[in-house]
Formats: sequence, structure tokens, C-alpha cells
Amino acid sequence: MKNYFSELKGKTVIVTGGSKGIGKDIALTLAELQANVVISGRNEHDLQSALSELHTYNDQCTAVSGDLSKVEDIHHLIGKTAETFGRIDALVNNAGVNIAKPALEVTEEDWDTVLTLNLKSAFFASQAAAKHMIEQKSGKIINIASQMAFGGYYNRAAYCSSKGGLVQMTKALAVEWAKQGIQVNGVAPTFIETELTAKMFEDQAFKEDVENRILLEGLSKPKDVSGAVLYLISDLANFVTGETIKVDGGWTAI
Repeated sequence: MKNYFSELKGKTVIVTGGSKGIGKDIALTLAELQANVVISGRNEHDLQSALSELHTYNDQCTAVSGDLSKVEDIHHLIGKTAETFGRIDALVNNAGVNIAKPALEVTEEDWDTVLTLNLKSAFFASQAAAKHMIEQKSGKIINIASQMAFGGYYNRAAYCSSKGGLVQMTKALAVEWAKQGIQVNGVAPTFIETELTAKMFEDQAFKEDVENRILLEGLSKPKDVSGAVLYLISDLANFVTGETIKVDGGWTAI
């Protein structure tokens, strides 16, 4: 019987925003399968804490600090990874931010902050990684989008715009790089129950609204997203490109 996901052992995978929440869970899932995971983030303390957890599975994992809203930091991350491991097998563009405000109150700075990290950084990280993947004639890029790419929601004009753009970017890069052996896909989660969203769910009216829109019972967990990413990175998805898998408990099915 085939040992599924065993092909990930020794593969080099970058997970941006990998020190907390969904990103950390994705990184841990891959490290447990013996992938060489490189996590990035801005907070050195959080990065080192997450790296210690990764090392319980694979001591080859490493961390690169940086602000991915700066293209030079993106190039440093990709370059350092290639220098350390000699190749880049997969990139998970997970780093993101949301500034929840009514549309009439969104400032130019708010808009630029959200679009820069959620969309611009994902493009330039993909571009930098693809240069190495093209030389290898193989590679997988996974963009963490959102159900908000497919439907609107209150106080999220900039966020919805950034994630909608990310889904379209996923398709465009999949088309352009298919002949070079690169697959580009996305995962679109609903609201996830993490330490980062705990304060948000203290608002009972908001929590009830979210739960009422999700068809399946309860709130999504990080492992639900990690499972979709694991599938797309694995050999099970070798004929899938340009797709975005919704992990939203049926929110967008209605």
C-alpha cells in the first residue's frame, strides 16, 4: 500500500507568515512529513518559537525574518532558501493582513497596507520562486486566498479586493507557467478559529453571524486549511493547476 505524502520528505517548502495561526499549522504539518520548511515573519520571537516546534519533527527546518511588504525582503527570503537547500520545491503564500473598517472610513494607507501584503507580496514571492522552479522544471505555488474572494462581507472592502485579485493572479500564473512545470493553485478558507481570531469572536453577534453562514457545524480549524494545502503540494494533485479550493464549510454554496 502506498505511503501517501512520503514524497514530501526532503522537499524544500517556504511558508510565508509561518510563525502563527494557519501558517504555523501548515508548516508543522509539512515538517511532520519531513519536508524542509522555511518559515518567514516579522516578529523574531514568534519565528524562533515556531521554529522550535518545527524542529521537534525536522531539524533541517529554518526561519528567515523579514517584512514581505518590502520586495527586497522577499528576494532575501527566496535567495536564502535557494542558497541553503539548493532548490525550492513549493511556496505557500500565506502572509496576510486585514484592516476591518466600513468602506467610507478606509484610508489610502489602509488600502495600500492590505493590498501590498495580501497581493503584491504574493506576486513578487511567486515571481522570485518561479525563477528557481523554471530551472528545475518543477514547482508548486499555493496562494492562501479567502472565501471573501467569492463573496462580499461587511467592513472588508480592501480585504475582499486583495483576495479576489489573488484568485485571479493564481489563474494567470498557472496559465503562464504550466509549460515550465509549475503548478499554481489556491486555498480559500472561511473564518478560522485561531489565537489570532479569538478577540474577533468575542463579539457574540459577529460570531453568531459567521456560524449561521457556515453550513457545517462549528468553526473551521487550521488543520482544515493545512489538509487542502497538503493535497495541492503532494503528488495527488499533479494534474491540478489554476484552481482555488474553498474550505468554507459551505458558506459560498448558498
